[in-house]
Amino acid sequence: MRRLTLALDAMGGDFGPTVTIPAAIRALDLYPQLELLVVGNSDVIHSTLVKVKCNFLKRITVVPTELVISSEIKPSQAIRVSRGTSMRVSLELIKNGHAKACISAGNTGALMGLAKLVLKSIRGINRPALTVVLPNYKKGKTVVLDLGANLECNASMLMQFAIMGSVLAEQIIGVKDPRVALLNIGEEEIKGLNNIRQAAEMLRNTALIHYIGYLEANELLMGKTDVLVCDGFIGNITLKTMEGVIKVFLSLLRDSGRSIKPKWLAQWVNGWIKRRLVNQFSQLHPDRYNGACLLGLKGTVIKSHGAANEHAFTAAIIQAMQAVEYQIPEKIAVRLDTVLPKSNN
Repeated sequence: MRRLTLALDAMGGDFGPTVTIPAAIRALDLYPQLELLVVGNSDVIHSTLVKVKCNFLKRITVVPTELVISSEIKPSQAIRVSRGTSMRVSLELIKNGHAKACISAGNTGALMGLAKLVLKSIRGINRPALTVVLPNYKKGKTVVLDLGANLECNASMLMQFAIMGSVLAEQIIGVKDPRVALLNIGEEEIKGLNNIRQAAEMLRNTALIHYIGYLEANELLMGKTDVLVCDGFIGNITLKTMEGVIKVFLSLLRDSGRSIKPKWLAQWVNGWIKRRLVNQFSQLHPDRYNGACLLGLKGTVIKSHGAANEHAFTAAIIQAMQAVEYQIPEKIAVRLDTVLPKSNN
């Protein structure tokens, strides 16, 4: 069985090693081919690994660092003081060929800037995009990008996101000729900002992209498209609004009926309905799809939510494994050579 080595920024996020190390052990248990380079404060990491089984420890290498990039620091400042930090060392392990990908729950802006500095963008990509694969109502999946790496995007960047999203949809979801839509405030062609309308024109004139038009935010989970493209500002707000609604709905559903004691038949029916709804909507819980792939780099970088728990961070590790297995950066580079004019590539 071919070994796969990933770098793990153990110090990033709100909880650091108290979440990242248990998640690492869970991933090692699920995937015998996985090996991890765990980067961070060696004393803290080893204290967390004390109770770990020896067979897992054989597949963990601790890479000691003393410094951590704070979640509050500005990205520009973080990059200037990044040498020797757990985040930068994790990225350098990819550059040096020791790891195939890295996972971090640290400062998003710093990770974006450092990843571009250390790994470089694929030729033809202006800026990488944070990308997530969401489950949808039709029991399929939808690739959504950008989710916050680029707050403002011109038409060319939106076009590049569409290309990258299409490759991800083909490889990870398994969709042939994936449908691509732009997130907008209406479906009419005259709606939206200039950059969106310009991107729509570019996509309509690109034969190798299956562009279907505009989609509104209330159709995010309806399965009407395989790839949904937007700028990072809109994408981040849309995703977090959806996540908040799902969490509130599931919480209310689980709490409902606790103060009321209906007759046994009504109680059984209510319980059956609740279980069905919880099972269905739990697929949309953020923990299930945690981990945004930073597409457009010459390497695989996965950004976990900073407040991720053990289960959610494990999901991010699994995403990194999938991106490496399907050679996403390499296939994006090939597609760009095919789709974009040589002058832009």
